[in-house]
Order: sequence, then C-alpha cells, then structure tokens
Amino acid sequence: MSTVLRTVNRVLLAVAGLVLLVLGGSVLAVGLGAPAPSWWIHDGSHDVLLTDSERTRWRDDAWWWPTVIAVLAVLVLLALWWLTAVLRRHRLTEVLVDTGDGEGALLRGRALEGALAGQAGELDGVARAQVLLTGRPRAPETRVRLRLEPHVDPGTALHDLETGALTHARDSAGLETLPAEVRLNAVKHRAERVS
Repeated sequence: MSTVLRTVNRVLLAVAGLVLLVLGGSVLAVGLGAPAPSWWIHDGSHDVLLTDSERTRWRDDAWWWPTVIAVLAVLVLLALWWLTAVLRRHRLTEVLVDTGDGEGALLRGRALEGALAGQAGELDGVARAQVLLTGRPRAPETRVRLRLEPHVDPGTALHDLETGALTHARDSAGLETLPAEVRLNAVKHRAERVS
C-alpha cells in the first residue's frame, strides 16, 4: 500500500471514528437522561429522531427520492473503492527489463519472485523464504520474509541475502536499484537438553 493511500486511510478512519464516537456518545448520554448538548437537534431523551412531518416533508416532491438514491449510490461506490484499495494485494505483475535496444522486455513478476525466493531459500540457515514484488514496473521493490534456523546470525543472513540473491536479481533484471524490506523470523524449536 502506498504511503499516500496509507495516510488517507488513517485520516479517514480517524475522522469517521471521531464523528461516530461523538454522535454515539451523545445519543447514549441523552438517552440515559443527561442534559442535551447545545448543538443537539432534539429537545429531550423522549424525542424521536424524525417526526412524522420531518419524515414525510419531501415525499411528494419529484426530485427527493432520485437525489437520495444518487447520494447513497455515490457513498456506496466510494466505500467500495476504499475497501478494494485497502484489501487489494499490491503485487507487481510485470517488471520492465532494459534489453539495451531501447524497447525493453516484460518479465513476469511471479517468475522474479520465484527465482529470488529460491535463491534466498538456499542460503545457509534459511528454513523458508517468501518474496513479494511491489512498486512500479520500472522501479520494483521487494518484500522478503526469511525464517531462520536458531543457530544463524541475523546479520550474516541479511548480508548473504543482500550480496547474493538480491544482487543477482537486480543484475539479471537490469535494474539500477532493487530496494528491499526484509523481515527476519526465527523458526520455533524445542529446547535442547544439556547434560
């Protein structure tokens, strides 16, 4: 997920949460008998949200229901767009490889992920390697997750990954840089008996 989308997501969630908290807390407080705030639209705890006259006020106007339906449809579409943007996997499907002739070639992202994961998995002490390509076709980035055996030094494993698999993938794809976010986890193991 891009930084801009992450920021927008957090701001929208914070604003929506704050509005819901203030409104919900106010409704609950007034319903339990607390005095209504100055901005409250009703007089007391026994008022209904919409009176009969408020509810039926625009029913006979021809523009009312199409406007309500259009506004609700736009809100639903915006909510669906936001939900798909949050849930969408940001996997890069193709990487543009510079072939030197000015045209370039497309490399499947999963092929590069598989090759990189295979080489990373062959490193000494790596039990499992997972790779995800993100970014843009001309500027890919990688997310690498390594599960390390208990005896492995994380610094050594990271150095081996950088000088081996990542350098080879960057050079093979003809990329100037290949930024990587690496997460290291240790494989759980039973305690060994010392005698």
